[in-house]
Amino acid sequence: MGWRLFGPPGVEVELQRKTWRLEIEVERQIAELGSAWCDELPAGAQLQSRRLMADPAGVRPEPSEHCRYTLPTWRTLWQAQQTGVDPEPPRWPRPELTQGKEELSPQRLGKHHEFYELELVAANGQVWTCRQPLTQWRALPQGLKFRLLIDRQGVANCASVPQAPASSRG
Repeated sequence: MGWRLFGPPGVEVELQRKTWRLEIEVERQIAELGSAWCDELPAGAQLQSRRLMADPAGVRPEPSEHCRYTLPTWRTLWQAQQTGVDPEPPRWPRPELTQGKEELSPQRLGKHHEFYELELVAANGQVWTCRQPLTQWRALPQGLKFRLLIDRQGVANCASVPQAPASSRG
């Protein structure tokens, strides 16, 4: 009991597995519908219709022209994903982009997302996952044992994962 109260903080864990996931959003430009006061249309908007109407918010004292429009907008259609486990090196997916006949544009690659995670296991079998930057993820060896800080709700403080040893940085 004294050891639990006065011993070192955290739980002894072992780095059991290192995983990675790289994602690329695939986008296509679509004609998105919108509406606004005609004198406040966004740049590039194509007018569809206009009508004279009173401002329901009461900001405009007189009836003004209100427009419906379409605006070319890039939207994510799907995500290409590549996953793996160390020692397999992380590699980006290579999505095949298609061109639709009725679309405004061909597909394009959008935002890129990287996730490098450590699977940490305690002696009692409890598992925590901590996301780390690539350099830190690469430098920590599988099988590494250390004390991981855990809060009262059982959530791991991933900032308590030790920094890479100086000899393995580079």
